[in-house]
Amino acid sequence: MDNLNMLIVIFVVVSIGGLLALYGVIEAAVKNGINSSIIGQFLEKKNGTEEDKKSFLNDDLDNSD
Repeated sequence: MDNLNMLIVIFVVVSIGGLLALYGVIEAAVKNGINSSIIGQFLEKKNGTEEDKKSFLNDDLDNSD
């Protein structure tokens, strides 16, 4: 009976991890799709551009801008 309980716990943990990974992939794809669409570009121009926002990657030593 202990082996069955251990297998159930492993299955649940792996399933939750897989669902979280799938959520991240779908979220990134939807954001990228919306931002590259015509409506997304229109809203970006109307509300301000994303290019003006600073990122922590701008301070990276490899970034020689």
